Amino acid sequence: MKRAGFSTPWLPVLLLVPQLAIIAIFFYWPAIVALHSSFFLQDPFGFGSTFVGLDNYTNLLGSAEYRRVAVFTLTFTLLVTVFSLALALLLAVKADKVLRGAKTYRTLLMWVYAVAPPVAGFIAVILFNQSWGPLTELFALFGHTYMVGVNFNDTAFAMILASVWKQVPVNFIFFLSALQSIPRSVREAALIDNRSASGRFWDVTFPLLAPTGFFLLIINITYALFETFGIVDTVVKGEPGNNPMTLVYKVYVDGFRGNDLGGSSAQSVILMVLVLALTVFQFRLLERRIHYT
Repeated sequence: MKRAGFSTPWLPVLLLVPQLAIIAIFFYWPAIVALHSSFFLQDPFGFGSTFVGLDNYTNLLGSAEYRRVAVFTLTFTLLVTVFSLALALLLAVKADKVLRGAKTYRTLLMWVYAVAPPVAGFIAVILFNQSWGPLTELFALFGHTYMVGVNFNDTAFAMILASVWKQVPVNFIFFLSALQSIPRSVREAALIDNRSASGRFWDVTFPLLAPTGFFLLIINITYALFETFGIVDTVVKGEPGNNPMTLVYKVYVDGFRGNDLGGSSAQSVILMVLVLALTVFQFRLLERRIHYT
């Protein structure tokens, strides 16, 4: 059997150069600059910097505000990930059973994916408008005056709702594809062995969806941590104050509005370390429980 290969050892290197250049320019270089800046107290106008060592890190770890933002980010990420995956899986299971009008049903569930995060946040602001928002009026029927941008919990709920609504279609597409890839013979055998629909789902279908679920778990955590920036910025309306915000948004607020370049760089480094640790945990511990067929 003839083995395929490259005629010259430099060709595969040349093919990798564009991708490696993009990674180096847009990831490694900014990471190195952020790590270097985190040890300095910098003038926002670039007139000089003073080496402060680990002061930026100790100030962050000793800050009650930073701990509050970190706790909210953890809660926000957990809720967005869990509800996005759960709702998408439920909709995918229902869509897989639809026989008439299936394409229309699936299209209506997937079109939200085309909405940009700032637009999703703007829709949440409209729905929760204090004067005429439909959801605000709905909560008013239960005696609650909903105030986005003023009340911490109300603002957090609007942010979570918009983030989940934006992410569900992505998960839905993957779960539906995974469901449709399950062999018909497996489904028929499961139907014979177990007459309970819920029993068949948890004993047969759900384990077969585990690889897709693991992939989506990583995607959703990354989305909640980073890609919800536009939603948070729109809902908070550029006035964070005591409103909830994520760690990524705090980097932006402190760095670009507070002109604390050293502190925001330290926050970026801490966030990179946390994401790296989370990724290692997911692949080293969780993936061992996933069985690929």
